[in-house]
Amino acid sequence: MLPLIRTLFDIVLLRKGPADIPRSWILFVLVLMLWLFSALVALALIEQFDESDFFLGFFSGVIGIVCYAALVVFAGKPERLLQTISAIIGCGALISFAFIAEYVLFLPFLGEVTTGLIANLILLWSVPVEGHIIARAIDRHWYIGILLAIVVFALQFVIYSVVTTTP
Repeated sequence: MLPLIRTLFDIVLLRKGPADIPRSWILFVLVLMLWLFSALVALALIEQFDESDFFLGFFSGVIGIVCYAALVVFAGKPERLLQTISAIIGCGALISFAFIAEYVLFLPFLGEVTTGLIANLILLWSVPVEGHIIARAIDRHWYIGILLAIVVFALQFVIYSVVTTTP
């Protein structure tokens, strides 16, 4: 498990790509469990994070995964799909853990506003990470991946906003 975490960490730092993750359904299940664990830790440790946030995050994540899967298949690289989705989910889990750690550790010292701002910046790091992953997966320049990740992020944000503002 440690080599997988190390590889995901290197992907988060943009040093490796999804091709560095073995194509394995077992690894996919492991990163899915890691993501679920990160969401449950957030649910347990962050008072403002409740069950509706958990389910909205899950729903938003599924929408992102479907978009990225469609991009990989549309680009003619279906053999890279499992590795790409595993990388996106696994890196998302690591970024979530960084978000949780920052929020829990800094909240008592920096207050809600500053801690929330830093936490949101950590979460925003997922956009270039996902852009990097998708660019590597479809053999395109990184700026194409970043643009695609921004579009997916915007779609997720719009859907999240519509669902949360509907009475």
